[in-house]
Amino acid sequence: MCGLGGLARIDGRDLDGGADVVLATMARTLAHRGPDAEELLRDGPVGLAFTRLSLVDPEGGGQPLISPDGAIVLIANGEVYNHRALAAGLPAGGKELRGGSDCEVLVHLYQEKGLSFLDDVRGMFGLVLWDRRRNVLVMARDHFGVKPLYFSRNRERVVFASEIKALFSDPDCPRQVAWDEALASPTLTASPALDTSAPTTWFEGVESVPAATIIEIDLADGTTREHLYWTAPDFMGDPACATRDDRDIIAEFRELLADSVRDCATADVSIGLFLSGGVDSAAVAALAADTASLETFTVLNGSTVANGDARFARRVADELGVPNHQILFEASHVPSAAEWKRLLWLTEMPTCGPEQYYKHELHRHVRAHHPGIKGMLLGAAADEFCGGYSVQTSGGRGWEGFMEALGDMDRRGRLQSGPHALDIWWEGSEAGLLSEAALGLRHDGRGGDPYALFVAAKMRDVAQYNCWHEDRTAAGSGIEARVPFLDRRLFELVASIPPHRRERLLWDKAIVREAVAGLLPQDVVHRPKVPFFYGEGVQHTHRTFISMLTQDGCALLDEALESPRGKEFLNADRVRAVLRRLEQAPLSGEVERILPLINLCLLDRMAAEPPSPPIDSATVLPPVREEYPVDGESGVDDAVALTTGARRWDGHSRLALADDAVLLRDTDETWYVAVDGSLEYVLDHEEPWLAFLRGLDGTSTVHQICERAGTTPETLSSQLTECLDLGLLVPVTPAPVSPTLTERS
Repeated sequence: MCGLGGLARIDGRDLDGGADVVLATMARTLAHRGPDAEELLRDGPVGLAFTRLSLVDPEGGGQPLISPDGAIVLIANGEVYNHRALAAGLPAGGKELRGGSDCEVLVHLYQEKGLSFLDDVRGMFGLVLWDRRRNVLVMARDHFGVKPLYFSRNRERVVFASEIKALFSDPDCPRQVAWDEALASPTLTASPALDTSAPTTWFEGVESVPAATIIEIDLADGTTREHLYWTAPDFMGDPACATRDDRDIIAEFRELLADSVRDCATADVSIGLFLSGGVDSAAVAALAADTASLETFTVLNGSTVANGDARFARRVADELGVPNHQILFEASHVPSAAEWKRLLWLTEMPTCGPEQYYKHELHRHVRAHHPGIKGMLLGAAADEFCGGYSVQTSGGRGWEGFMEALGDMDRRGRLQSGPHALDIWWEGSEAGLLSEAALGLRHDGRGGDPYALFVAAKMRDVAQYNCWHEDRTAAGSGIEARVPFLDRRLFELVASIPPHRRERLLWDKAIVREAVAGLLPQDVVHRPKVPFFYGEGVQHTHRTFISMLTQDGCALLDEALESPRGKEFLNADRVRAVLRRLEQAPLSGEVERILPLINLCLLDRMAAEPPSPPIDSATVLPPVREEYPVDGESGVDDAVALTTGARRWDGHSRLALADDAVLLRDTDETWYVAVDGSLEYVLDHEEPWLAFLRGLDGTSTVHQICERAGTTPETLSSQLTECLDLGLLVPVTPAPVSPTLTERS
């Protein structure tokens, strides 16, 4: 992983000395991506800035890379995994590379094949190449957009960089959030719709080089053309696959995944792995355990204790015989405003939230305590094309329900991007009166296949969200994130599965689970998908970030709302009211719903006046989080106490139903809890929990009500905690007791 940046005149003129200041600022801004070396070059119309993280050939792999005749200059961020095979296929004279850099082969491939030079490359990369002979600038990214590359251009120049903040080193680059686009983005709104539009950069006047694409710019007049060197398969299935046995497909998947893991684990430095305890990261760990001296790292917080991630991660590591470092996130620690703004500026994305915070802190721990590790393996991106979301999306109705849900999501996507006046015909009592023909068909080559559309939408998410934040949170600590599942061979294999075989191979990610069935314990292989921190225990994560927004009198919120667009676009009173409600009921709504809006405001302020580089500021960050040893049941109990905080009730607490919650009963003796006039929960009339709720009077203690209901507080512990976190129950402060008058005789 490296940082690359630069600028070029596209009007036929040369850069002047003022470009040196821009290049130097770019290098400082990108220093965290490449802490091992820095190089600047200005020659004629082109200026380049490069900061290097040395994973392959630390001594001889410096950049820029220049062809023997001096005609081609290249800077590249990432890895070319099959560089040895590619070099062996070069004609005589190109086989003997001067150094051991994996990217050097790209120079020779370009001289040999021109714009076809990436056709056979496997890896992850963002690159900029200057062809002096043809006077053109070439920018390109890998097949899935794992490595970033952004640019901004006007009539005179183009400026480019691995991170958007580096573009702002050029005073002519726009510095404003693209609010209209951001507020309508399904990535921000979390709309249950299939969106296959191009990813956004979130900033006005900033573009991203598309994945699997080469952009060529003529430096004489700015003429630009795009070349798509790989087209992702449409997931409509390959007829040649129809006769293949399922076991053969699964075996090939395992073989390809093992080869991809070997590629990603290959480096001249140590490699680590983020281990969640789910089957994806466990599969990578199992395949990497014998190919590298592997260290694994796991988040230990209230959410991962509650959902089992921390326990399963330790189980996987013990089974494979690799170290597992569980990094403690105490319930008492809340990120400061300065700490959060630094992370937000590092990631450059309004969707920055708990996931980015936890992973950034893991990388900080690795950098401080395991400085030899410069690459981190991830289990990300298997869910998106291997059926990882099928069970959750199906609503308990199996594959058929999953496909129906995808059809609904496709329709919603078309309604959002097409004739909005038709929305009413799919709502309320009018739903279903029109046929799908009324919406028209998508013209993207996938016809009406909802699964193909679903994968296309999820791969957009991979580029827009997953790859983006994994790159930045790692880069902030000078570490490179590597994603074995994002191998085009794996993607193409799964895409070849005919539609009628999907249920067998892709329901609940069967192809992944069966591929590693012999490598991991069965309870790990078949463990249900558990989101990183959502689901059971999510309130512990919510409390941390609600506290972040409300600490110091809501100072971070106040700063955001003082931004010009914050004043204009956000309803400050409503935002504050929602935060007050969330303080008491962290499960009643996700703090991530508010956080992106606040992030947009903060990014707008920072873009207008960029913080001084470098991004790494020891004065802002707290001490690095430490590993917590979880040994035996007592260690688990201690971890629970540290990561979940104090319980919000005890036997002496007095509770009552919230003002907007009412107990109701219908004619057949079924009981409900209504919230704001809507029936939200059904209660079993034989359960002690109903008896407890009926016994709430605002004066009796929890212990007294339980005694009358024939139960105990510990028996109802989970219901009590969850209903407090949902805001259905609220604490009651007993009224002060008036002095009793003594009767006189």
